[in-house]
Amino acid sequence: MNTTWDILRLELMEALGETALMVCIAMAASLVFGLLIGLVLYLTASRLFFPNRVLNAIMGVIVNVIRSVPFVILLVLLIPLTKMIAGSSIGPVAASVPLAFASIAFFARLVEAAFSEVDKGVLEAAIATGAKLSLILRKVLFVEAMPGLIRATTVTIISLIGYSAMAGLVGGGGVGDLAIQYGYYRYETGVMFATVILLIVIVQGAQFIGDWFAKLFTRR
Repeated sequence: MNTTWDILRLELMEALGETALMVCIAMAASLVFGLLIGLVLYLTASRLFFPNRVLNAIMGVIVNVIRSVPFVILLVLLIPLTKMIAGSSIGPVAASVPLAFASIAFFARLVEAAFSEVDKGVLEAAIATGAKLSLILRKVLFVEAMPGLIRATTVTIISLIGYSAMAGLVGGGGVGDLAIQYGYYRYETGVMFATVILLIVIVQGAQFIGDWFAKLFTRR
């Protein structure tokens, strides 16, 4: 029992920090590149803006290919690229590279779906007034899609927490690595149960906050 509590006290905070680092880096990349890709997918598919079947198909295939590869395989597949970007294939920063690729593709599709849910009548009315594209995007499209975008962000963060746990299989660190090293290899079941409970609490907290923000913007 003392060993279990010592592990929890000395290493759990470090593991949490590594998980937070991985999730934050990957989510930041998703908010930039995933949002942009999702917006382009929507604009090139909508008859109201810039319909372009070729560009939409090419970007759609790239996104779908990344999404179709299981994350564990993606971790191994991107090792050469990870070494080029992060300088190493081990550690939370290195694990953030495949995490970012997976989350960008995942988030892009959710963003596209959120934009697609916006009432076309509202967009048509804005276009009819002669408003510039930048104004329509900022004041109409993003405002109307904000609840959906928040829900997409919440789902992506929760998925990243799960993916980051799998990153422990290849030395990515984090809570998943702690559970594997001590809960599986060393048979410290107390640590494994503690990490599982901790992950559940974190996911529930992220879901609660995301739902709260989505409802807040929906009321507006």
